[in-house]
Amino acid sequence: MVKGIIRHVDDLGRVVIPKEMRRDLRIKEGDALNILVEGNGIRMRRAEKSCISCGTESEDHLREHDGMYMCGECLKNFT
Repeated sequence: MVKGIIRHVDDLGRVVIPKEMRRDLRIKEGDALNILVEGNGIRMRRAEKSCISCGTESEDHLREHDGMYMCGECLKNFT
């Protein structure tokens, strides 16, 4: 797996994921990625039904709004 590549943010806030990493992680054009703030960093992973705030994947506790999901606990803290 490729590690340690530096990319710059463009004027629209975009960052290109290197081809080697996309290949290794099987990320294809059009795939949705879940982007989460983690401490003072950012974590990205393939989007599945998971809470946009904490990342939990327990479908029993997720609520959907405009294609995004939030668990009951985070939803309570959000409102």
